[in-house]
Amino acid sequence: MKKIIRYCSIFMITSLLFSSCGLVSSIIKPETVKVEIIYGSEKKEWLEPLVSTFNEEKHTLEDGKIIEVQAVAMGSIESVRGIIDGTLQPTVWSPASSVYLPVANAEWKKTHTDDLVSANPNDLVLSPVVIAMWRPMAQALGWPDKSIGWSDIAALATSNEGWQAYGHPEWGRFQFGHTHPEYSNSGIVSIIAEAYAGAGKTHNLTEADLQTVEIRHFMEDVEKSIIHYGTSTGFFAERMFERGPSYLSAAVLYENLIVAQETKRLNGTSSQIPVVAIYPREGTFWSNHPYVVLNATWVTEEQKTAAGIFENFLLATPQQIKALEYGFRPADPSIPLTAPLDTAHGADTEQPKTILEIPSAAVIQKIQALWYETKKPVDVIVVMDISGSMSGDRITSARSSLMQFVEKLSDRDRLQITLFSSDIITLTPLSELKNKRQNVLDSVAGIYEQGDTRLYDATLAAYQDLLENGDPDHIRSIVILTDGKDTMSENGLNEVMNFIGQSSGEGGRAIKIFTIAFGENADEDILIQIAEPTGGKQYNSTPESIQSIYNEIATFF
Repeated sequence: MKKIIRYCSIFMITSLLFSSCGLVSSIIKPETVKVEIIYGSEKKEWLEPLVSTFNEEKHTLEDGKIIEVQAVAMGSIESVRGIIDGTLQPTVWSPASSVYLPVANAEWKKTHTDDLVSANPNDLVLSPVVIAMWRPMAQALGWPDKSIGWSDIAALATSNEGWQAYGHPEWGRFQFGHTHPEYSNSGIVSIIAEAYAGAGKTHNLTEADLQTVEIRHFMEDVEKSIIHYGTSTGFFAERMFERGPSYLSAAVLYENLIVAQETKRLNGTSSQIPVVAIYPREGTFWSNHPYVVLNATWVTEEQKTAAGIFENFLLATPQQIKALEYGFRPADPSIPLTAPLDTAHGADTEQPKTILEIPSAAVIQKIQALWYETKKPVDVIVVMDISGSMSGDRITSARSSLMQFVEKLSDRDRLQITLFSSDIITLTPLSELKNKRQNVLDSVAGIYEQGDTRLYDATLAAYQDLLENGDPDHIRSIVILTDGKDTMSENGLNEVMNFIGQSSGEGGRAIKIFTIAFGENADEDILIQIAEPTGGKQYNSTPESIQSIYNEIATFF
């Protein structure tokens, strides 16, 4: 009997030991190696599900460590600036294209001995940079029998007749859009393509070419038709496809975005008219989404190996075939291009015929400088709440962020600043910033808070000022910042909205209003109602985030 009890005790202890070991092993997580990838948001719908699948499959290194991938979508040029200044430290950078790689290496080598991007990184997926145009408008220009290019855009942009010259007076003036070249890949590609077209070249663009009046005048002509700029190619696509031909006649996008829109139209989830991809006859660039494992000190050899495993996963045939669903061309040339990459979805897989050569870093930087001299100017009125509730950190951060916003505007831009509390005060009238910049900065530094909130009256006054004194050939915009609800206006929201609605016929050329709800007491719903019908945008802000919001608004100009 004692033996039986002893054996049972041994069995129970052994069982407990084994069960406890299992418990411990379940508590102790296996080691992981993290791979962070910052990527151009254009491929988000394709990439994000693949990241989840890869992580679920528990891929490992030879030593058994599990690879964990974290993906962050960000503008291509914005992200590389963060990498260069060290505020961003990913393992992998996958911008929309390789166009900016020479500039990235040049900037990196100012403080490092090696290149940031070594050798030639592999492409993940492909999509040509195109001009998206509504099919009836393209047909009016002679598409598809006639090749359309940047020279047609320049001619339309400078024509007093606009679409009337092509038999369609009802379409009004030509309205064009591309993103800001200091923040977006499609923006930098646009102005490089403009420079090539102006020079009549497809390769070997030089700094000497950029000094010719032909290129300057050509870029000025194209930019005259711009309704506004911006940071995101996706934002332009959304606005174009939501608001239709009255907002934008055409915009520089990626082929895959057109395919995605046409897929929605064909399956009945979009009621817009058809849109097609125009492959400029002067040439274009591939949006090739390179997979760059960074040559940076914060990237370990272990992370490089893990990043290579994830890269192989993305380039494997099943994942490449998956890219077709989202309108991308697979990087693997052996995979046939099938629907939705077809004419029914606005694409032409026989195009592009001409691929432009990526210029040197020095030439790209010169093109950017030339764009600043030729871009469309802005007439902007900043309407700033200085009521008593703006005291403390709010007025301090509002002052400093407004001063930095002023610094981002060019000398040719025209600025007015209107302050409102119980009174409405014009701090500086609408005029060129060139000769008054320092006076404006000194005046803004002296702003202090007082009184009540006349939001509606100030908004209405600013809109009237811009209609009367603004240049219709400039980008016209109002930026409104307030931290509270209207408390003493003579006019109401209905009066403001009725007045704004009078200029709705101008479409994309109408005055854009950007509103900033500064703190939780601001009436967000009211500010959305004021901003969105104009093609502008509403933002929520705190004293800590106000600067980044002003920075984003500045990219529209």
